Amino acid sequence: MARKAKVARKTSETDITVELDIDGKGTNDIKTPIPFLDHMLTNMSRHGLIDLKVRAKGDIEVDYHHTVEDVGLCLGEAVKKAAGDKKGIKRCGSSTVPMMDALATVVIDMSGRPYFRFNSSDDTAALTQRIFPISMAEEGLDIGLVREFMTAFANSSGADLHVTLQYGTDLHHSIESIFKAFGRALREALGRDPRIKGVLSTKGRL
Repeated sequence: MARKAKVARKTSETDITVELDIDGKGTNDIKTPIPFLDHMLTNMSRHGLIDLKVRAKGDIEVDYHHTVEDVGLCLGEAVKKAAGDKKGIKRCGSSTVPMMDALATVVIDMSGRPYFRFNSSDDTAALTQRIFPISMAEEGLDIGLVREFMTAFANSSGADLHVTLQYGTDLHHSIESIFKAFGRALREALGRDPRIKGVLSTKGRL
């Protein structure tokens, strides 16, 4: 059975549609009002081998928060929907990815019990940086918004998600290492193993 899903969410703040295929090749077609978010979702899709299409509009004249969070919500809901009953999946996945001066690790358990934790070194320079849009009119994108995206994803997908930024001098590199590791960890967690009968849980369900 194809593991595909489409999710749409429209509020007074955002209008978002996400389509994905868990068993894809990493092709993507992503258009949001935040080019850097497009770049990160492209990386996630490519490294996760998840075919992904995203269309998003949002009130970025206020700030990036609503759009980033709601894209995370829709992505998580789409993954949950596409994963279906989760029979045969490995359930847990982890990946550590370097990006020049940055190193990030993502660990995920598609447990059905949502939780998110972000860890970082106190001297990680990227924590205090911000990526500004060309117009310099909005607040920009920072590690705080990455946390919001991941929290939203965990809540809507039912994932137990842990992200650790061991270190990073450049914010772009730091966030990119997180999203690449996120895609790879998802690919592993959602991957099937023919030896697994039913769901990988002593409870008999996820």
